[in-house]
Amino acid sequence: MPRPRAFDERHVLERAREQFWATGYAGTRMDDIARATGLGKGSLYGAFGDKGKLFHRVFGDWCTAVVEVAEGRLAGGPDAEALARLSEYVHLMAENTALDTERRGCLLAKGAAEMAQRDPTVAGRSAETMTALLTLLRTEISAAQRHGDIDSAADPERLAALLLTVVRGIEAVGKAGLGPETVRNIADTALAVLPTPGGPKRLAPGCGPPGRAT
Repeated sequence: MPRPRAFDERHVLERAREQFWATGYAGTRMDDIARATGLGKGSLYGAFGDKGKLFHRVFGDWCTAVVEVAEGRLAGGPDAEALARLSEYVHLMAENTALDTERRGCLLAKGAAEMAQRDPTVAGRSAETMTALLTLLRTEISAAQRHGDIDSAADPERLAALLLTVVRGIEAVGKAGLGPETVRNIADTALAVLPTPGGPKRLAPGCGPPGRAT
């Protein structure tokens, strides 16, 4: 019978995530993970496999959290509140970037940029995550169209892709050095240009309470 692990797996994965997040996959050695977690390399290999498998675990957990954050804001509900849910989510993402003073960005974007071209697991998980986010956005846009807040003649797939690009792009430009107010204004503008039967709906800046993603 295998012995129970004498460490907190979640804590170890969080420390490994922080190391990968700080130094990237290529810049991280198992020695670095061992120091960050306080475990010997033998214990790490025994529990999680090699560096690649450990990164896949950390990256997969992060992707799951990204989708869960979106589901928390875009979980459906009355059609009359769909536009407000979209606004809250887009502003949440902008606020997270504005508050990221260390400019670390998102592990999803960093991991995909570094690894997706040569790692099918990372590429597949990234695509799966983007597809899930696109589906959530499209569902809320369709609900807002049914209520008349967004023009029913507009293609919800294209609008969802636009908002997804804005949300993910906000993080990139914020990490590159754009200031918090510019990042927030990008979110306001993206929402303001959504087509409505009576013309673009001008939402008030910062519409929807901000929050922190996992």
